[in-house]
Amino acid sequence: MGIDLGTANTLVYVSGKGIVLQEPSVVAIDQNEKVPLAVGEDAKKMLGRTPGNVVALRPLRDGVIADFDTAELMLKHFIRRVHEGRTLVSPRIVIGIPSGVTGVERRAVMEAAAQAGARDVYLIDEPVAAAIGAGLPVAEPTGNLIVDIGGGTTEVAVLSLQGTVLSESVRIAGDELNEAIIQYMKKVHNLVIGERTSEEIKIQLGSAYPTQDDDDASMDVRGLHLLSGLPRTITIKGPEIRESMAEPLAVIVEAVKRTLERTPPELASDIIDRGIMLAGGGALLKGLDTLISHETGIVTHVAADPLSCVVLGTGRVLENFKQLERVFSARSRNM
Repeated sequence: MGIDLGTANTLVYVSGKGIVLQEPSVVAIDQNEKVPLAVGEDAKKMLGRTPGNVVALRPLRDGVIADFDTAELMLKHFIRRVHEGRTLVSPRIVIGIPSGVTGVERRAVMEAAAQAGARDVYLIDEPVAAAIGAGLPVAEPTGNLIVDIGGGTTEVAVLSLQGTVLSESVRIAGDELNEAIIQYMKKVHNLVIGERTSEEIKIQLGSAYPTQDDDDASMDVRGLHLLSGLPRTITIKGPEIRESMAEPLAVIVEAVKRTLERTPPELASDIIDRGIMLAGGGALLKGLDTLISHETGIVTHVAADPLSCVVLGTGRVLENFKQLERVFSARSRNM
């Protein structure tokens, strides 16, 4: 079983079946009874809409486990769902994690998976899994540059011969883009909006590079007006949202540039030939490939299915376990 344990979404791949589950990484818990009421999509609908005794939370922040017990509950629930409630299943699990996490954070992920019923736990760095899932030839002696933009982290890595030559992990990604929109609405329009609304604005209006269509697009946004304290609806346009997200996007572009500057010359020439590959949910932001291509001067492609790249990569590793065994982080083998 391959798992992409993401800040925003968790995806599960089962050998022979493909991707069997794709759910938001959210758990709703009854505070009085200390029991989970809902996990995944049902829990996400409750974000910001719960009564006092119920709390909907995301157990992962910036790509790592922030709430151990809740993460374990969520993993258990997903593993049970995939195996249709059969209790005696102890799967071998491959989990994709950000390359910049510490040894303690790696241990937390492995322990959560072991507590959730895994027989063996292997960890694979997300950029490596994303590159395998996007179909890049990571086993060959050629340079591949992958940029994996998730909910909590952006991973930039140069890969060759089943290994990471160099990588950089910045904790700026989809969540920070949402936060930038929330702050912009507060500052410019005196309107308080929630996480779900800012996500909708990003999906509908968000863009990283100016185009005619985006400049004409607009949408109505509902929220609480700061001055009157009453609900208010305002209309916003595409260029405003692009401006609000400019700062976090600049950090992501800088991380790509820094990685390119440190790349050995032979691998750099491969990257110029092959281009940069974008994966992860953040790659779906309109015009992001154009922005990176404009800033670096290197052709930038978006993977065929950016959201599923990491989980597809974990699945391919499971199915070709012997050939691709070298891709695992060394610490993950000694459970």
